[in-house]
Amino acid sequence: MSKVLILEDEDSIRGFTVINLKRNGFEVLEATNGNEALDILLNTPDIDIALLDVMVPGIDGFEVCRRIRETNQRLGIIFLTAKVQEQDKVYALSVGADDHVSKPFSPTELIARIQSLLRRVNIHRETSAKVTFQSGPFSLDLISKQFRKNGHTIELTPTEFSLVQFFLEKENTPLSRDVLLDHVWGKDYMGDPKIVDVNIRRLRQKIEDNPSEPEFLQTVWGHGYKWKGQGQ
Repeated sequence: MSKVLILEDEDSIRGFTVINLKRNGFEVLEATNGNEALDILLNTPDIDIALLDVMVPGIDGFEVCRRIRETNQRLGIIFLTAKVQEQDKVYALSVGADDHVSKPFSPTELIARIQSLLRRVNIHRETSAKVTFQSGPFSLDLISKQFRKNGHTIELTPTEFSLVQFFLEKENTPLSRDVLLDHVWGKDYMGDPKIVDVNIRRLRQKIEDNPSEPEFLQTVWGHGYKWKGQGQ
């Protein structure tokens, strides 16, 4: 049974969400403020997904997410928030979230987003027939789930790991935003397609010497993105 933490201070929203999560087979832990959420995560290391509201007492959801990502790249994180301005969505992703669902949301949409992210979280934990990928200074080990550049480990979220693995599998092949969405987020993804671009920017910050002039994760104008391999 997958474990989900929900950080939400409004009783009605939290209660409604908890009921629907339990109906769909999830074990649910509840927090009403940021400090409580961090304590639960510290004492329950096997949580799979965290649902974070932004406007909560004490530490807000953005700061909770940022602190989680300081020590945990493998937890799936989705923001549930009424803050629908574009800059808020982008900021949520930039601090380490995997997805964003705007209030009011339907239970069907939320469960679909959770299941899509859970697939990426599980893939991040599982092994594969092909053990490693090597591309220039980078190596990706699918058993240890380690991504390295020149031997130095780069911490990746489950979504980032899935993106890097797909790029390395399709090295030097231009991949459109739609192809990336379908492969990483799933064909049933109902969110903003710009989530791809935000994750690409976040990845470049981690892997490129100069993110504004990417050497490896390149833009293919009019088409999408590609991972530039050796000799290309």
